[in-house]
Amino acid sequence: MRATTSLSDAAQRDLGGLAERAVGPGDPGYDEARAVHNGMIDRHPALIVRCTSADEVARTIAFARAHDAPLAVRGGGHNGGGLGVVDDGVVIDLSGLDEVVVGPDVVRAGGGATWAQVDRATGEHGRATPAGIISTTGVGGLTLGGGLGHLTRRYGLTIDSLVGADVVLADGTQVHASADEHADLFWALRGGGGNFGVVTAFEFRTHPVGDAVMAGPTFWPIEQTPEVMRFFREFITAAPRAVNGFFALMTVPPVDLFPPELHLRKVAAIMWCVVGSEEEASRYLAPVHDVGTPLLHGVGAVPHAALQSLFDGLYTPGLQCYWRADFVNEITDEAIEKHLEWGQKLPTMHSTMHMYAISGAAHDVGPADTAFSYRDANFAEVIFGVDPDPANADTLRDWCIGYYDDTHEYSAGGAYVNFMMEEGQERVRATYRGNYDRLARIKAQYDPNNVFRINQNIQPAKAAG
Repeated sequence: MRATTSLSDAAQRDLGGLAERAVGPGDPGYDEARAVHNGMIDRHPALIVRCTSADEVARTIAFARAHDAPLAVRGGGHNGGGLGVVDDGVVIDLSGLDEVVVGPDVVRAGGGATWAQVDRATGEHGRATPAGIISTTGVGGLTLGGGLGHLTRRYGLTIDSLVGADVVLADGTQVHASADEHADLFWALRGGGGNFGVVTAFEFRTHPVGDAVMAGPTFWPIEQTPEVMRFFREFITAAPRAVNGFFALMTVPPVDLFPPELHLRKVAAIMWCVVGSEEEASRYLAPVHDVGTPLLHGVGAVPHAALQSLFDGLYTPGLQCYWRADFVNEITDEAIEKHLEWGQKLPTMHSTMHMYAISGAAHDVGPADTAFSYRDANFAEVIFGVDPDPANADTLRDWCIGYYDDTHEYSAGGAYVNFMMEEGQERVRATYRGNYDRLARIKAQYDPNNVFRINQNIQPAKAAG
């Protein structure tokens, strides 16, 4: 290590052998180590420490506290707001804690693992844990925010399958959180983000998905957005739980998977995932063919792990990314007209709007049963401006904010934390609603000095009196 900052020099003295796995400005690999998935984020930490054990995480937390340095935690590095990295502070990089071990119906994943690693391991047994739609996403960040994806309606949020977590607290204490141990912390971890400690390992239930699920998109001309959205809002909330689908306004990417005549065409789409047989999928999705004039209905048998990685090549590291998000109770006719207007103005091929279903098994858990409070919402909307060219950053930002400003009045108020940028305390409170005060009390118990604040921050409750 040849870093030149004062924190780097202090690491040589205070971290012993661990300093050899730390990098700072001027060190080989520093720019690669500080980069996150979102190319819009360009932050320069003073020190990045690649930890390979809970003990090393504890030592790094103590080091950051001793030097009064801001502390960020990086799992898979996917966070849209870039909150896995911090200027002039310390980053705990968990990529060395990526072991995945599969049992009969439980999988244990290190805090630095990606869902690709988990999906491959569980898929060998015909099982899966619900988790997003892009396999390069980190296990930690997605889980701590809640976890929406292709299996939400069948098996719930990712946190609904979480049965335990190994956590390093702000004071360096190492604990196991579950329904029976540190139950208050376990409650908070399920949706409360990285506010309460560094999770070095997660334990999840797995669920049967078989050798393959029935998955793929249906495309319609974007002009038929109103008809498709009206169908989607009614169909998906009443469909059997085996059926999951998210609505999208998108541009068809120019890949061999789709006919050339559809390449770069703006469309309204629903991406389906049915946990069941081909016959069941055909029966469940039969009404789809009567909606508008579909351009493509591409549902077929796909191994779950392959489905999870389907978008990896489209959303690669380094793209310029800007997000806005809302929870939605009802997709109103007035909102649909706004979606049609802004969908027709998609600024780039990668840019999109997704409307994820929150129903079925996700509604079996009450709003106060986990930190994730919007169990009564039916949808999670994300407006996602994306492009490779940094020159288009302002265009992406303007489109996202304009779209959001025009549709937010039709929302439920808060947003899925994994889809949020740095938007301030009011938005954080709106996202946790009635759970915020309880989260603040737990924060005061486990992190009273707000060491873990580079996140969608829950501020510690102040002591009475």
